[in-house]
Amino acid sequence: MGLTASVLAIDAGNSKTDVAVVAADGSVLATARGGGFRPPAVGVAAAVDTLAAAVARACEQARVASVAHVSACLANADLPVEEEQLAAALHARAWGTTVQVRNDTFAILRAGVAEPRGVAVVCGAGINCVGMRPDGRTARFPALGRISGDWGGGWGLAEEALWYAARAEDGRGEPTALARTLPGHFGLDSMYALIEALHLGHVDPHRRHELTPVLFATAAEGDPIAVSLVDRLAEEVVTMATVALRRLDLLAEETPVLLGGSVLAARHPRLDDGIRERLAARAPKAVPRVVTARPVLGAALLGLDHVGAPESAQRRLRDCFDG
Repeated sequence: MGLTASVLAIDAGNSKTDVAVVAADGSVLATARGGGFRPPAVGVAAAVDTLAAAVARACEQARVASVAHVSACLANADLPVEEEQLAAALHARAWGTTVQVRNDTFAILRAGVAEPRGVAVVCGAGINCVGMRPDGRTARFPALGRISGDWGGGWGLAEEALWYAARAEDGRGEPTALARTLPGHFGLDSMYALIEALHLGHVDPHRRHELTPVLFATAAEGDPIAVSLVDRLAEEVVTMATVALRRLDLLAEETPVLLGGSVLAARHPRLDDGIRERLAARAPKAVPRVVTARPVLGAALLGLDHVGAPESAQRRLRDCFDG
């Protein structure tokens, strides 16, 4: 112990946390994985305790006591005031001399670009979009759900599919194969049975996310309602990306638009094609591509940006993660 590394990178999502200790030359000295980061559910102190366990393992493995800079990309850091509160909580742990907290969507963006410039749309359990320029300008959305105007995400798609399927079965809505495929996923024979199972807890509410792939499969079979939901998601992704590009004055420049999160990384053909077609029409200079790199790479790159590391360090860091 006693050595000082350059960057402690943290990517913390709702389900898991990844940590990396990175030297000034971009070498990865150690990595560790921990549990999910959920301040709204458990409180800031308990959530940071979860980070601390993974950080302790990584620092012990790297044989370092502290770092120059902590770069943390955290789920649930949706507003600047939340980023400030979490940065203060991390700074109090004395892991590094300086601390910067960003929303975890920035990690996806930085992992997918050679310089801090571009727009990223992430669609996993929820949906979010951020953009950044090398001069420090950013574009972002609150991403707090329907109260902040959001639509989409795996959880939201499952809810929409259930809504349409329930109304189709009882006659309030248009017919849709979702009334058969959604309950069928759980071995049930009707939407009524699925509604009852979800309401009474016979099917764990957290398993609703399993219905999103069912929705895409049903759309692939040509069901009009399922197709309309997939098309609406493509529309939403492109709307967010286009607004972010406009805010950053990047519509007229060739700019990467990174697509991340489990829903977009799955490369569902109709969704993927729909996004690319709409982007070509509204933002012809945008260059869409799916990001599959681990987000902790993006957190580490943001950290190297902060400490002014040379491009050679960034290349070495990418090589370490690619390897």
